[in-house]
Amino acid sequence: MIKVGIIGGAGYTAGELLRILLNHPAVKIEFVQSSSNDGHLISSVHHDLIGETEMKFSSADYTKIDVLILCSAHGKSKEFLEANSIPSNVKIIDLAQDFRINATGNDFIYGLPEAYREKIKHAKKVANPGCFATAIQLALLPLAEKKLLKDEVHINAITGSTGAGQSPSATTHFSWRNNNVSVYKAFNHQHLKEIKQTLTDLQSGMNHPLNFIPVRGNFSRGILAMIYTACDLSLSEAVKLYKDFYKNHPFVFIADGEIDLKMVVNTNKCVISVEKHNDKIFLVSAIDNLVKGASGQAIQNMNLMCGLDETTGLKLKGIGF
Repeated sequence: MIKVGIIGGAGYTAGELLRILLNHPAVKIEFVQSSSNDGHLISSVHHDLIGETEMKFSSADYTKIDVLILCSAHGKSKEFLEANSIPSNVKIIDLAQDFRINATGNDFIYGLPEAYREKIKHAKKVANPGCFATAIQLALLPLAEKKLLKDEVHINAITGSTGAGQSPSATTHFSWRNNNVSVYKAFNHQHLKEIKQTLTDLQSGMNHPLNFIPVRGNFSRGILAMIYTACDLSLSEAVKLYKDFYKNHPFVFIADGEIDLKMVVNTNKCVISVEKHNDKIFLVSAIDNLVKGASGQAIQNMNLMCGLDETTGLKLKGIGF
């Protein structure tokens, strides 16, 4: 049994982790820490867990766990690890952006299983990818692996409001977000750094621009990324490339027709469609930003790190209609 502790337990990603881990056949949750909710029932914050657990938020005891999952805000994970002594046998998974970019002294492995599965299996520390980064990278990995990114890439992606986290802001509250769509961080989104890092790792010297336009959607969860770039492959060649690349990756599916968010919401799936329009390949990638884009992928990484089948506990049902 894998004993898990969670830091920063009040946010959306922690709530999603708990929803999945409470039904994981090989996991026991030892503690869920939240400095602002200590002693309170977890279900008093994550209301959907009423009837699922009687656990309370509590202090952390790192000697009792095998895996520590950090769900704090960006920038807080580094501060936490500098301030706390974690036993060397404890594996760490960070959902913030603190350790995603390779740098001197950074001993975290970037946790995109479809690119780095073997490294993740042997990792002690994993930096979970960003949600936009996951959807976009999964659409582009097969091209990069075959050195087929030969021109600038155009990306338009829309995300649900949960991608902004639980703390309310001017662009997340219901009266502003509902019946509204807006662009933010055009060409400068923080996930571009990790996307470029992975693509360059697969296709050395890939320095073509990634023109990324992120969009806030008027829905709660999910990401739909629409991508096009120049490509000499025929449609049949492109579809074969994608199906061959992902044949041994259990959560990525290549659709035969158009796709939509309801195909992936509440699941750890990524569904991709592939089209050709003249000399352009057009890719659409859909994920749930809280599952495959965050907590589900963290559990997928945990499974790999702990020697389990990566699908364990992640056969989740979607929302249907």
